[in-house]
Amino acid sequence: MRNALPILVCALVGCTHVLAVLDIAPMADFDLQRISGRWYLVGFATNAEWFVSRKALMRGGVVMMWPTPDGDLDLHISNMNATGFCWRISQLASKTETPGRFYYRNELWQNDNDMRIVDIVYDTYAIDYTIKAKDGVFEVLNTLYSRTWEAHPDLQEKFRQFSIHTGVLPENVVMLEKNADCPEVLS
Repeated sequence: MRNALPILVCALVGCTHVLAVLDIAPMADFDLQRISGRWYLVGFATNAEWFVSRKALMRGGVVMMWPTPDGDLDLHISNMNATGFCWRISQLASKTETPGRFYYRNELWQNDNDMRIVDIVYDTYAIDYTIKAKDGVFEVLNTLYSRTWEAHPDLQEKFRQFSIHTGVLPENVVMLEKNADCPEVLS
């Protein structure tokens, strides 16, 4: 079964290219409050051209996740590149009717994102499955988060197998190199 977001967007704007996307449900019994806090971005998997052409340069980052009183998820991502420049982005992912599933519009890249937390052990790791839609093109992006910079080899393999199951080519499943934290922004 195809995901409802791609079908809806396709019907509204017309599709020029549709990748096979799976309707993967978020993890059962998802607890928004327990996802709160600091996570490290340690794994990334997608066949998207923007990633494939840059994956050798990509490094890990820090993601702060905070539930809002309304049940949305506030995401703050920071990543330092090889030259020491810090890239930061903040997103408010809106809750949906399904716990563990969120939607957000990325204004910088002009895409719509249907994000599902598909596997999580709250004090260890989380895996999300995101369908990105832009101009009738759909891309799958899987992300592995860890509470530490180190992801156990069994977890890396689990993420790799999940990503291949979702259509990502094995060479596009990347474990990201540990990275320095961006300095705090002073206000």
